[in-house]
Amino acid sequence: MPTWAQVSAFARRVVRSQWPILGVAVIFAVAFVLVAAGFWRRGALLIGIAVGVAAGLRLVLTEERAGLLVVRSRGVDFATMTTVCVAVVYIAATIDPLGTS
Repeated sequence: MPTWAQVSAFARRVVRSQWPILGVAVIFAVAFVLVAAGFWRRGALLIGIAVGVAAGLRLVLTEERAGLLVVRSRGVDFATMTTVCVAVVYIAATIDPLGTS
């Protein structure tokens, strides 16, 4: 059975090595809370922003530092995530709210 110190050291190592994807996941979690609270347009906008943050991190970080954000080559990852970011932000900003937020 691992000790608390071993578990804590493992958690720190994981957070240190995967902080880019964890940061993006936190933004997604806040976005999903907004959607669940009925603020779906703001949540959708925040989802687009999170994908944009992921694209930016993928562009500036090395493959080792980017961790789980790496899927393909840097250019393909950046182009794909930027396209998704622009599409989601555009849709979230222009769709009719139909009486919701």
